[in-house]
Amino acid sequence: MIKMETSIKTTITVENTVNAPVEKVWELWTGAKHITKWNNASDDWHTTHAENDLRPGGSFLSRMEAKDGSFGFDFGGIYDEVNPNKLIVYTLGDGRRVKVTFSPSENKTKIVETFEAENTNSIELQKGGWQAILDNFKKYAESN
Repeated sequence: MIKMETSIKTTITVENTVNAPVEKVWELWTGAKHITKWNNASDDWHTTHAENDLRPGGSFLSRMEAKDGSFGFDFGGIYDEVNPNKLIVYTLGDGRRVKVTFSPSENKTKIVETFEAENTNSIELQKGGWQAILDNFKKYAESN
């Protein structure tokens, strides 16, 4: 008898509504020159470099580092689906999947990110980190 291993993946969802039209939100979310300005969960971290080939099969990479130089890591993956101003689906380097939807309503855009949790950090810590980055994006988008 062959035993099949099944693993149920925990997914986490974060969301926010940005007071800006979806076209602007999309440009700021996907443009490498913008990603370096908003992609951090706290003020003591920053993204020093970003590359973004936004198309199915294209790759992305962001270098995230503590400002004091004590720690850093690469965050990257491959795009599976790209529907401009609506949807991005990608697979991270560790195989986890992420889905980001952009829903316009008048002059606002609701962003919903759903991602498969990793096993190192608690669900609360992961949700808090991704939510903080999304909140930082909202701040950036509304001030530019």
